[in-house]
Amino acid sequence: MSNNPEIQLSLEDPATGERRTPRLRAPIAFGREFARMPAEHNGERVTRMVLDSKEVSRDHALLEWEGNQLFVTDQASVNGIYVNGQRQKRSAIANGDTLQIGPYAITITFVVSSTPAVNININQTSRIHFNPNTNLPDPNWRSPQQATPLGSSFPPPIFREQQIPLPAIHATGLPVDECDFLAVGAGLGSFIWADLLRICGVKSGKIIALGLEKEPYARYKRLCLNSQIPLYERLRSNSDSCPDNIWGYPSYAWREAWHDLTKGKLNQSFRYLWQVFAEPTYAETYTPRAGNVFDSIDREARRIGWEQIYRYGRVRGIRKTDDGRYCVAYSRAPGNHAFLVTRYLHLATGYPAIQFLPDLQTYREKYQDFKSVVNAYEEHDHVYEQLERQGGTVLIRGRGIVASRVVQRLYEARKKNPNISVLHLMRSPKPMGNKFGKAQRLVKNHYEFQPFNWPKACWSGELRVMLEKASPEERKTLLADWGGTTTADRGDWQRIIEQGRNERWYDIRFGEVKNVERDANGRTITHIQEKDFGHMTLTLDADFIIDATGLDAKVEASPLLDDLVRHYHLPLNSLGRFAVANNFELVEMRNGKGQMYAAGAITLGGPYAAVDSFLGLQFAALTAVDALAKSRAPGVKRLNVLTSFGQWLKWVFNQSPS
Repeated sequence: MSNNPEIQLSLEDPATGERRTPRLRAPIAFGREFARMPAEHNGERVTRMVLDSKEVSRDHALLEWEGNQLFVTDQASVNGIYVNGQRQKRSAIANGDTLQIGPYAITITFVVSSTPAVNININQTSRIHFNPNTNLPDPNWRSPQQATPLGSSFPPPIFREQQIPLPAIHATGLPVDECDFLAVGAGLGSFIWADLLRICGVKSGKIIALGLEKEPYARYKRLCLNSQIPLYERLRSNSDSCPDNIWGYPSYAWREAWHDLTKGKLNQSFRYLWQVFAEPTYAETYTPRAGNVFDSIDREARRIGWEQIYRYGRVRGIRKTDDGRYCVAYSRAPGNHAFLVTRYLHLATGYPAIQFLPDLQTYREKYQDFKSVVNAYEEHDHVYEQLERQGGTVLIRGRGIVASRVVQRLYEARKKNPNISVLHLMRSPKPMGNKFGKAQRLVKNHYEFQPFNWPKACWSGELRVMLEKASPEERKTLLADWGGTTTADRGDWQRIIEQGRNERWYDIRFGEVKNVERDANGRTITHIQEKDFGHMTLTLDADFIIDATGLDAKVEASPLLDDLVRHYHLPLNSLGRFAVANNFELVEMRNGKGQMYAAGAITLGGPYAAVDSFLGLQFAALTAVDALAKSRAPGVKRLNVLTSFGQWLKWVFNQSPS
């Protein structure tokens, strides 16, 4: 080993899953505060690495060479250090070991050559973009660095300006429409915003929602079905988090209980109510069925006149106008372009991309095999159908909510064919769950359990207030402590894992992926550096690989949003999303009386944690519409006790808001 060689650290941001792979030289100090970590150690300059989490002590651990051996030493930290899942005060570190510091799992790789290393880790992610109409990989998609919405003849050259004169838009000869309120996306975020505007007095003819699918839940439903959540299965959503009902009453639990009561299912009816009153201490948390949620949104869509509000269109660019409004360029069909001019604009574009592990994407490009290696969010029913007929082995990557549902689906397939085995490949062990204050998440079989993807107090409790008041730097730390990959705390899922391990058809492996190949028989071969057997390089053979590592909502992943950020030099927050005010306004996009708001995953890192949940979208809409009412936006009336009750009665009796 050469004197003080480089070390590659591979870790992920606990809040977003973003991969970081810095190359550093020891000694390396890890801690929460830069100034509290040592600047020198034994006469050598120390590289200080800040880990933003309250679980990390100010000066937590030190990594250093002693001769040819690398050691890590606990610097009297509160929560300790873990090496390959075992708590240690001081430990030798071998190539490929995993060091756990608070919520950060750091894989350590020795760099033995000056040639840039190719080091693909299980949780490194790339993006695979899908055509929203077919949900198949889109071969025409280009990264934001390669193209922007302005890379073709439409929008016209006038869109290079900071402010566009309206006569120049009309001079193009293309259709130009105007509206007071425009929602870009036409998904659940747009629907909830439009729904609240209607409840607050705005006529449906004053609102337009631009998007690619008429049903506001269409893409969400498709992702659910692809990730093996059929309509009769339950979503990871709270009982009173109702996208069709801003009041939250009657909740989904009350509705389901009443439905079963009218069918004579008394015991079942009371079971739902007991869940709500006793969760999570004495009963498993209640969550609604997917089909019930979609049906309720259909009802509300008809009530508010969504058919009149929705308009098909692919948005190509957004610019300020010289009269204090915004101009949106969109395509209605190939070669059929138009403009919309609006005073109040709402961005809720959702997740623009599905993350796809780079070694798996390389495999698909090399072998053109889109059947054996699949993403959990793309249609892949053929995997389960073939397994039910022929049996086989499945390798799962990722260990969050989607991975848990895939395991359940494979468990159901084994009832038809017991010759199905599951390999679950994880980058490192999970010895303990995230901790904040006195609360700590449960961990079983290296899964971190929590009823929802954030602590419940993030929605409307003290953690929501804490985040709203925090500085941008403090928000990053809080989100790292509260976030991370979790799965739902469901007893049936936990029993499936226990049964699978006992019966030896489910096996968890830890390791770092080197590459994925295809053998002569068409099976996938994953080469990993195994952690449990002296860091040997082993192979995992499987008939199918399912990537369950999630979705990507960074602004740069969307050509539309990336162009907006670059054109107006908009600030991003610490997580690479829009920096929004506490009312979700993009303040830098204020244009005279014109106001622009954002909602959903593209705002994570701001004043609210659970931004992509049903209740998070409702909260963003409530604060944004309240701000519109304060600024005297036309037709928007603030709700009071009487008007809110009156609108609720209209909802109960399924009457139009106005």
